[in-house]
Amino acid sequence: MRILLTGGAGYIGSHTAVALAATGHEVVCFDNLSNSRAEVMDQLETITGQSIPLIVGDIRDRTSLEQAMQSHAIEAVIHFAGLKAVGEAVARPLIYYDNNVRGTLSLIEAMIACSVRTLVFSSSATVYGEPQYLPLDEIHPTSATNPYGRTKLMIEEMLTDIAAADPDWRIAVLRYFNPVGAHESGLIGEDPNGIPNNLMPFISRVASGRLERLSVFGDDYDTPDGTGVRDYIHVTDLAAGHLAALGAISSHNEPISTWNLGTGQGYSVLEMVRAFERVNGVCVPYQIADRRPGDVASCYASPDKAKAELGWEAALGLEDMCSSMWRFERMLATSNSPQATAT
Repeated sequence: MRILLTGGAGYIGSHTAVALAATGHEVVCFDNLSNSRAEVMDQLETITGQSIPLIVGDIRDRTSLEQAMQSHAIEAVIHFAGLKAVGEAVARPLIYYDNNVRGTLSLIEAMIACSVRTLVFSSSATVYGEPQYLPLDEIHPTSATNPYGRTKLMIEEMLTDIAAADPDWRIAVLRYFNPVGAHESGLIGEDPNGIPNNLMPFISRVASGRLERLSVFGDDYDTPDGTGVRDYIHVTDLAAGHLAALGAISSHNEPISTWNLGTGQGYSVLEMVRAFERVNGVCVPYQIADRRPGDVASCYASPDKAKAELGWEAALGLEDMCSSMWRFERMLATSNSPQATAT
């Protein structure tokens, strides 16, 4: 298939581009480069042996989207383009509603205009809100504890309504847990602009000396060591999940389906710090800070539905996550070439 990846130059998008190209799909990346760099396309060419086009554009620009779809005869879209920092969303909610919700509406309108009705949407486990039980399965009630989560939930509800109105749609909603790690080559990984909002790139920058110490937001949660527990999934496993979902909906009778992409295993912040130190033989100084607004104590998946219906499950463990992230960090330190960043 000819597939448009919105946010395709970013962290998850770039890894998914690799997975798609490896299985014969034609990939086009569409990205405004607000939190990614065009140079990642060179890294993708090195990894895949293919030149993957990059269209610099914003998903709120419907005309640019339509031109991209028409000029490349796009058959399906995987939608990664979204702002995703919980703290920033609490402080600046309007930019999240504008980019995430209005941007997705613009994308859907462009798809309809171009007769493209196959979509894989990058959602989030934040749509479950404060967990009522664990592990979280797809029938857990949805809510949101922060504006970022609300934008994802609004988009899910919008897609559900669209699929009900037009049964020709084939939509996969993928609720991510916590992507970490990097490609085995070390050429692409998560290196966000500014101070990282996610745990693993912050840990790796502290370990390499780019940052002084890690701030652990809260040590008084109802968890075994008081720090937040999350389901961390290797980004290449996550990319494989997109490939599996795309294949499933292409031959599926249902207009919309939802799957969790996680491992089913929760690790605390301090467990992740200690694992990174142990696996890579480094030291990660940290300090305890106040809780962040909108965070929950524990969040981890039941991935059973994805295994049963997609034939997908995470294959890489904690050591792979830590070692691949450190390999990427070391390559950043020894190379002048910008690497992939998160979107």
